[in-house]
Amino acid sequence: MNILIVDDDSLVCESLELLLSRETDLQVLGTAANGVEAVTFCETHDVQIVLMDIQMPIMNGIEATKKLKSIKPELVIMMLTTFHDEQNIRLALAAGAKGYLIKSMDVTQMAHSIRSLASGSSVLDPRVIETLLSPKEKVLAELTEREQSISHLIAKGLSNKEIASQLFLSEGTVRNNLSIILGKLELRDRTQLAIYYLQSEAD
Repeated sequence: MNILIVDDDSLVCESLELLLSRETDLQVLGTAANGVEAVTFCETHDVQIVLMDIQMPIMNGIEATKKLKSIKPELVIMMLTTFHDEQNIRLALAAGAKGYLIKSMDVTQMAHSIRSLASGSSVLDPRVIETLLSPKEKVLAELTEREQSISHLIAKGLSNKEIASQLFLSEGTVRNNLSIILGKLELRDRTQLAIYYLQSEAD
C-alpha cells in the first residue's frame, strides 16, 4: 500500500516513515508539510492512503481532505493528529476521512489500522469514539435480529463482502439492510452506525 504522510512537523514525518517502512506491505512514497503540498503530491503519484495531520499552515488537514476527495474520490484518508475534540472529528469525517487516530497510538496498531482502512473499513481511535458518544432516542432493540447482526459486524470493521460471507447473505442484501438500519436509527453512514453500536453496547 502506497502511503503519503502529511504533517508540518518534520520529525513526526521522519519517525513515521522510519517505523512504517518496517512493515513489508506498507510503502511510504513521500511526506508533505501542508495540505497544498499533499494535493500536489497526490496529483502526480500513485498514493492509496494519506495520513493527515489537522493543524498545518497554508492549508489545514480538513481542507486538504475535502480537496483530495473531490479530485481523487478513491483516495483513503486517515486523520493522524493530537486533536480529538468533537468539532475537528466531525469536520474531518464530514470532509471524507475514513479514519481518525491519535498520534500517541502504537505503530503496530497504526499499521493494523491502515490495513483495515485499505480493506474498506472505517477506523476510529477509542478516544475519538468516546468524544462522539451522545444519547440516542432510538435503540438497537428496534432492529431485527439480522439487522442487529449486521450492525455488530459493521462495528467490528467488516466490509459488506465479509459480512455477506459470514452471514450467508448476498452483498446486495447486506447493502439493503444497511440502508434500512441507517433509516431506523437516523444515522448518516456506517461510521456513525459503528459509533452508535459501540456506545449502546457500553451502556
